[in-house]
Amino acid sequence: MRRAQCFAMAALVALLGSSACSAREDGPAPVSRGEIVATTPIAQMSAQDVTDYLTKGGIDTPVRNGVESYRVVYRTIAPDGAATTASGLVVLPRTDSRHLRVVSYEHGTLAQKNAAPSVDGVHHPDQARTIMFAAVGYAAVAPDYLGLGEGPGTHPYTHAPSEASAGVDLLRAARTFTGQRQRELDNAVLVTGFSQGGHAATALAKALQSGADPGFGLAALAPISGPYDVQHVETPAGLDGRVGGGSAVYYFAYWVTAMNRIYHLYDKPSEAFQEPYAEKVEGLFDGLHDDAAIVTQLPAQPNQLLTQRFMDLALNPTGQVLKAMTESDGTCDWTPRVPVRLYAATGDRNVPYANAEHCLQALHSDNATLTNLGDTDHNGSVRAALPGILAWFQQALPAT
Repeated sequence: MRRAQCFAMAALVALLGSSACSAREDGPAPVSRGEIVATTPIAQMSAQDVTDYLTKGGIDTPVRNGVESYRVVYRTIAPDGAATTASGLVVLPRTDSRHLRVVSYEHGTLAQKNAAPSVDGVHHPDQARTIMFAAVGYAAVAPDYLGLGEGPGTHPYTHAPSEASAGVDLLRAARTFTGQRQRELDNAVLVTGFSQGGHAATALAKALQSGADPGFGLAALAPISGPYDVQHVETPAGLDGRVGGGSAVYYFAYWVTAMNRIYHLYDKPSEAFQEPYAEKVEGLFDGLHDDAAIVTQLPAQPNQLLTQRFMDLALNPTGQVLKAMTESDGTCDWTPRVPVRLYAATGDRNVPYANAEHCLQALHSDNATLTNLGDTDHNGSVRAALPGILAWFQQALPAT
């Protein structure tokens, strides 16, 4: 990162809710974090509309009410603490209740801006999963994260501090938004998410418990198949074949290019990537390419993508690579005071089961459990876990 001296404070403010990095005289001005910039209605659905929508999306859950969904653009902070904006999905139940309990759903890995939950309205799975919670009476929010949706710039992929700050600030914006409609959000937040969103969910939950915003606290956490340990699980698995070759290449390319923008891992792409990929890999993650377009322009195996130096750094990280890993690998390094249910599948060849095992060990709490979803693949794990999570949330903190 070119402004490395500000990053440590930026990471702290992301997790603790301070307004900006102020360690430098020429640092960024304070940010009104969570202030609404713009709102756009997406859809109004009756209960039957929601049932039809979820059914088409492969989600078979009870529907109690209709919903209203909105895209909200709000002020937040970049990894260096500078002011920026992000977008997110806010879905309110069409009920008479003025006091709404809230679920925050964190979406999985995607590279294309307009595939984010608040933008893609054509049965996007993460949008449908968010609506699922509102369909039983919760207010449901889903941050697009930085650089996706209508957020400027590029996405800092699996960067825990900005996942947490974007999530906290969307909750702040949602609180204002619901207040404008003579409704209020409960201060206890139910948190879940899938894949990258499992990682983001644990980062957000950690921030909420630490007091990132005094108006919100953590009620329960249920992450699914998250890459909680990049250094000790995800990276070695990507190199030894436990993660499928095409998926591993995509993850390595995305992670290295994203983290380089924060931590300055290399001076030029050819230090990290072999030709002919070095000259085009950064451009593939500009937010305009979808996953299929990216994968077809990358090789089949990581050893065809990464230079020998970066293959070595992947297994034995030092310097900025180690810093990038360790500053986002701590999302499970806290002791929850609320129930936590981790979900993962031993059949997952994208995010190995050991990620969840390491997370459970790091949480080191009788409040935390791990459910093995069995021999299902990565996408199958979220389909298997969500119905149980919804039922658990309804039991632990019912919608009003």
